[in-house]
Amino acid sequence: MRSSDPREAVTLGCVATVSDLMLYPVKGCAGSPLTRARVLPTGVLHDRSFMFVRESDGVFRSQRTTPGMSVVYPELSTDADKLTLSAPDTTALVLDVRQEGPRREVEIHRIWRGEAVDQGDEAADWASTLLGEPVRLVRVAPDHERAVDEWHGVVTFTDSTPLHLTSVSSLDDLNARIRRKGADPVPMARFRSNIVIEGWDTPYTEDSLRDFVIGTARLRWVKPDIRCKVTMVDQLTGHSAGPEPLRTLADYRREPEGGVSFGIKVAVTAPGEIQVGDELVVG
Repeated sequence: MRSSDPREAVTLGCVATVSDLMLYPVKGCAGSPLTRARVLPTGVLHDRSFMFVRESDGVFRSQRTTPGMSVVYPELSTDADKLTLSAPDTTALVLDVRQEGPRREVEIHRIWRGEAVDQGDEAADWASTLLGEPVRLVRVAPDHERAVDEWHGVVTFTDSTPLHLTSVSSLDDLNARIRRKGADPVPMARFRSNIVIEGWDTPYTEDSLRDFVIGTARLRWVKPDIRCKVTMVDQLTGHSAGPEPLRTLADYRREPEGGVSFGIKVAVTAPGEIQVGDELVVG
């Protein structure tokens, strides 16, 4: 069951603005808040440009199988030539980013295989010890080309689209429902979005977006964002935190093709720049 037509909230004069911008340099690891983001056809600059893969076969690791990744905090230097990896009770590692070098075949969701640049033994040893399994850190290659199809847009190591967008009003509605079940509310961090919008009176207004502009970037809706068990991982501890929010989302956010959704997946029609406080303009 959906709320009443959310497009009304846009046309009735509600001003929607960006409350948060997030960069996730390493797929599946912690994010970094931004005040300003350069948005390329592939999404936020450097977003999901690194990932950990299983050493034996190159299959990507995520919080679905390795929830401890949530407490790995990556930080890129200003010119993106150094990557710092830190985690609780662990000595931080500073790496010289390899733009080119030995390549490794990698796989994402059994639907894409390609080559990525291996970031060396030091990174592999650090992460393998922390995560408890043999992994390698890889980066998108200079000739990286990947897209699910033309509609989804070109991507780095993201699941399927360049950007993820959620809204504060939707989270408020979800948490009100969770509280009525006697459970604890969940933070927005569980949804790992790049763009968070505030100002809409009606929750799930994002469902109605099609073509829109934020800052100087022109964006478009691709599909609902189907949610998985990553949303049940406490992002601060790296441990499972129980059935929420999936249990409550299953009450009212089931999609016809399966799964439950929260937020939307977004493609980039024209690159640009987005800042916190920028207004979202429909059309």
